Amino acid sequence: MMMNKKTGNPGASKVHKKTDGSAKTGKNGVKSVKLSSKTDKERTKTVKSGARSDKAGTKTGKPVKNSTNSVKTSSKTGKPSAKVTRSNAKSDKVETKSVKTRCKVSSKCGGCQFIDMPYKQQLKVKHDRLEGLIGKYCEVGEFIGMEDPDHYRCKVHAVFTHDRKGNPLSGIYQEGSHKVVPVDACLLEDKKADDIIATIRGMLRSFKIKTYDEDYGQGLLRHVLIRVGRNSGQIMVILVLTSPILPSKNNFVKALLKAHPEITTIVLNVNDKHTSMILGDQEKVLYGKGYITDTVCGMEFKISPKSFYQVNPVQTEKMYSKAIELAHLDGSEEALDCYSGVGTIGIIASPHVKHVTSVEINADAVKDAIWNAKNNGIKNVTFYKNDATRFMQQMADSGDKADVVFMDPPRSGATEEFLNSLFILYPKKVVYISCGPDSLARDLGIFTKNGYRVTDCVPVDMFCHTRSIETIVLLKRADIK
Repeated sequence: MMMNKKTGNPGASKVHKKTDGSAKTGKNGVKSVKLSSKTDKERTKTVKSGARSDKAGTKTGKPVKNSTNSVKTSSKTGKPSAKVTRSNAKSDKVETKSVKTRCKVSSKCGGCQFIDMPYKQQLKVKHDRLEGLIGKYCEVGEFIGMEDPDHYRCKVHAVFTHDRKGNPLSGIYQEGSHKVVPVDACLLEDKKADDIIATIRGMLRSFKIKTYDEDYGQGLLRHVLIRVGRNSGQIMVILVLTSPILPSKNNFVKALLKAHPEITTIVLNVNDKHTSMILGDQEKVLYGKGYITDTVCGMEFKISPKSFYQVNPVQTEKMYSKAIELAHLDGSEEALDCYSGVGTIGIIASPHVKHVTSVEINADAVKDAIWNAKNNGIKNVTFYKNDATRFMQQMADSGDKADVVFMDPPRSGATEEFLNSLFILYPKKVVYISCGPDSLARDLGIFTKNGYRVTDCVPVDMFCHTRSIETIVLLKRADIK
């Protein structure tokens, strides 16, 4: 095992670029693996890859389809008999065929690939996929599923457009394109959010509000984003316009509130750029405080239009509780929360450790995180607006340490630079929360080559009826029992 010259820690070998992406032993036995060169800043950028992409809450496209290999399960073994189409290593795509469908637009939108598969079978297919990817590192635990897997999304995004006659339409982008599939109600989305979107669509003609045309860059209303506090009952409506001026603004707000008095706040967001981003930089509060709050694991969190917050609050509580349980904290630890968002995991973990350092590059999220800690009376968490990779490098240079690191990276996984910094810092434990099983499998291979072993793996069904898999993994330094 390598001994790092700077820290004296075994296994802290750097991860270097290589043209074919395979592991290679170079000079002095240093292992090299090619990874994506993207930095943590990719979380603030978007590509056309999934209206239901949940790590970067401002994406508008759909995942691009990849080539697939068909696999059929055998009825003789008691395994699912539905035809399953699995993707190559760059995708998690699984499709099912059914004579009768629960959703009339599922084949067009592509957002809920498992909608017609029995829920227990969905979990079985996902578990098998995860087992195939990371089973060689440790046993994959039982899925933490939902009692009611329908209407769990508390963040609902609707794209607004119009038909050839100019009639307003709203829906989601078809998978792999920017073609809008009209949707009145979705089995994944909060029912009240869908009702509010339908009401707004019905109000447009009377208020002479034109919807946006992507091809010509004309029109006023581009998107409507609804955020619902499942436990608090609070609702935020975000109107994304190409102009800061909303015709008959006061009357529009009054009419919307009359139809839906349960709305807590309404925010006007201006996005006048030809971009795939949903939200622009300029905001104006039309009604209420401009944010909502919700409760997770006994802590209250502020949710602003741009801040990242998990879309499934029921499973979020289960996931964070399990992550803290797996870490086996005794109250003496210095914890580091990377990609911290609004500080959720760090604040929830704070009663169980000595101190938490939370790092997040999104300024809006950091502001919310500071508010959240103060509002909950938490005094042992410190927040920094910084790139997590750079921050860990600075910690190592200063001689600071972290006993446990919580990391929740984008779907693409950790970057090469991030892992290099983490191995130099060399924490005793790493709690890796992943929404991309392929990138997780890749990263676990790198961890095991750099002084870590995988001890626990627990999948959480955060995105029911879809191919997505959320996983909690605990890694420990190989020199620690």
